[in-house]
Amino acid sequence: MKRTQDAGTPHEEPGRGRILPALVLTMLAFSMVQTAVVPILPSLATAVHVSSGTVAWLMTANLLAAAVFTPLLGRFGDLYGRKAMLLVSLGGLALGSVLAVSTDSFDWLVVARVLQGAGGGVLPLAISVVRNQLPPRKVPGGIAAVSAAMGIGSALGLVVTGLLMEQWSYKSVFWAGLLLSLVAIAWSVVGIPKDAVSDQTVKVDPLGALTLAAWLCALLLAVSQGNAWGWGSGRIVGLFVAAVVIAAVWVVIELKVRHPLVSIRMLVSPVVAITNVAGAVIGFGMYGCFMVISNFAQTPGKAAHYGFGADVLHAGVMLLPSAVGSMTAAPVGARLIAARGPRIPLSLGGLLAAVAMGFLAVVNGHPVDIYLASAVFGFGVGLAYTAMPAAINSAVPMEQSGVANGMNAVFRTVGGAVGTAVLGATLASDTIEGLPLPTLGAYQEAFSITAIGCFAAAIASLAIRAPLSPVNSGKPAVQRASR
Repeated sequence: MKRTQDAGTPHEEPGRGRILPALVLTMLAFSMVQTAVVPILPSLATAVHVSSGTVAWLMTANLLAAAVFTPLLGRFGDLYGRKAMLLVSLGGLALGSVLAVSTDSFDWLVVARVLQGAGGGVLPLAISVVRNQLPPRKVPGGIAAVSAAMGIGSALGLVVTGLLMEQWSYKSVFWAGLLLSLVAIAWSVVGIPKDAVSDQTVKVDPLGALTLAAWLCALLLAVSQGNAWGWGSGRIVGLFVAAVVIAAVWVVIELKVRHPLVSIRMLVSPVVAITNVAGAVIGFGMYGCFMVISNFAQTPGKAAHYGFGADVLHAGVMLLPSAVGSMTAAPVGARLIAARGPRIPLSLGGLLAAVAMGFLAVVNGHPVDIYLASAVFGFGVGLAYTAMPAAINSAVPMEQSGVANGMNAVFRTVGGAVGTAVLGATLASDTIEGLPLPTLGAYQEAFSITAIGCFAAAIASLAIRAPLSPVNSGKPAVQRASR
């Protein structure tokens, strides 16, 4: 196959130093916008006159859209240019923010959150840009910085929301997202060079894209609404059945078409498959951790005999150490990957996250306990997020980098949706008599479930057999990954 500059080795050129800051900013923009609404959902429900169950659609719609857009934009970036698709992804984020600040309608807010979900494409695209544009010696550190920015932005989004809500209304949160999106677009236009395309003859797989979107929507809708609609209800069971059937059809399509949207053989290769399983479990832990810790911190201690009665800002600040932990983990993870490959930091990250949640299951009576656990958890997640793209890139050729990392992001999103649903059901299943509050035992169970899941990810990661140097060589994935 004829290859262009896209698969070549990048050289040091003037302006290359602007690429990584631009990509980190894009990751911060998306992750902050995605999580910023979590603490203000009760305020939004009151402002737009809907129930607490209905307002949750603002998160559900965003997760659904992100899950669909992420692999699609990642693949389109492989085919038509990563910078172009990165700007499309950021454009959706900005357009959704414009709509959110200009409406008071709940229905239009849902549409806005769908548009913001297009920002999910920045993760695989940013990783592909790093792999394609930076010199090989800088690729591990670049991927580490971009990946860690996801966890950093998720935690910062909660803090920024608290700060804004102290002074202004919920609209200020969407205004902040719009400003950040526009800055990210401007910096990306200036700082990221246009990339060449690997193979102009490869065409889009529309049927594969349609069926992928369909089964992901069915699965995530079932998981997200299971607690509200009832796990045994006809709607939920029907959605799960539809997800399985459509996913099976999707696999058949992708195995038969000449240029599949997602290579099933790539997806089931050992390195990629194990990394995706680990990604789902780490996503379960991260999203679930943020929800459980935030709720725990805001519980009035006098009424429940646990919790700290924190407001939205204070609860967000309690999660700030996780952002610091993720930031610290990035360079550490890059060094470990360069020296030992991605397996060790991925397994160690899962183990540290498990230790943090296991600690909170036993010790949770003082705010310092939350700060400490948050920092350790953030460091662990940061290591894992740094290692996953490195493992994926060690097992796939350049022309599949975007879609492969996009599917890994999808597995994280699915894991996060499952984690939110499972831990939410855990808290709702055991409440204090006469109060709409979970018992302390319910929180301890939720922390324990998260710890067990993260520990399972750590153990599974030990089975990864990737090359010590995950920097791409352009060689076929299976040859390099099975060494």
